[in-house]
Amino acid sequence: MALSASQLKVGDSRSEVVVDNLSRTQIVQYAGASGDYNPLHTDEIYVTKVAGFPTVFAHGMLTMGLTGRLLTDWVGDGRLLSYGVRFEKQVWPGDTLTATATVESIDDRDGGKVASFTVVTVNEGGDRVLSGTASARLDP
Repeated sequence: MALSASQLKVGDSRSEVVVDNLSRTQIVQYAGASGDYNPLHTDEIYVTKVAGFPTVFAHGMLTMGLTGRLLTDWVGDGRLLSYGVRFEKQVWPGDTLTATATVESIDDRDGGKVASFTVVTVNEGGDRVLSGTASARLDP
């Protein structure tokens, strides 16, 4: 069910855990689904011995996709008009991520209501790993 403009007001926010204890298997599954087999995400020996990181880490787009689910769960499928993020910190195996979206404005655009959101995702330590914005079409 799509969200209607009457159900939303500026300042409303929604948070949810989008992944609990991210596993290496999930990271590799994402590599397979996306076709992105960069060794930084899949090859422990490369990432530790050559690149100098403590272990493999998640694709930024995996974090973006997990965060995006919060938005589509809230506003409904097929409603997003825009969604853009900045990756701020790496996401490691074992991380638990919580995403929060906040309504910044609701405007009349192209004959309908459009909500604009800020989006932030943090890890279990409270470190921000992603921030961004989104907009979504609302039902009258």
